[in-house]
Amino acid sequence: RSHFKYSVDLAGLHATCESNYARLMQLFPDYETSNVREFHLGAGQRVRIDVLERCRYTTHMKVSQQGGDGWFMPPRFELRAYHDARMVEVIAFQSRRQVAARYEYPNPDMHAPDEKTQQNIFLAEWLGHCLEQGHGDCQLSSLIPGTADTS
Repeated sequence: RSHFKYSVDLAGLHATCESNYARLMQLFPDYETSNVREFHLGAGQRVRIDVLERCRYTTHMKVSQQGGDGWFMPPRFELRAYHDARMVEVIAFQSRRQVAARYEYPNPDMHAPDEKTQQNIFLAEWLGHCLEQGHGDCQLSSLIPGTADTS
């Protein structure tokens, strides 16, 4: 058993979840009135975002990528957007649910000690890739407080 004690970087996780909110809102700005958003990433890949549930302060969404060359499993996420906090967190990844904030290591499922953080960072990178492919509908600066466009 390892004696390494992992502690969650809460400020870092919050920053990642805030940037994920901004990125997701760029990709699906009409989530309040539309239930589905689809777009192509190229090379036969497409992304679909489905609204599963809307509540007063939260929206539960499923995000999946389909297609590609088949050498890797395309990402599938379930996300919860917290609109009052302007944060998005991964609540399921590749069909695995209820990921804890930290794990003792080793563990029966071989989760990394920082599994939840890694999933949210991967989401950030993947959403960023979607935006780099030209799928955002609004300026990122308009979604992050304190970064208003001054040009």
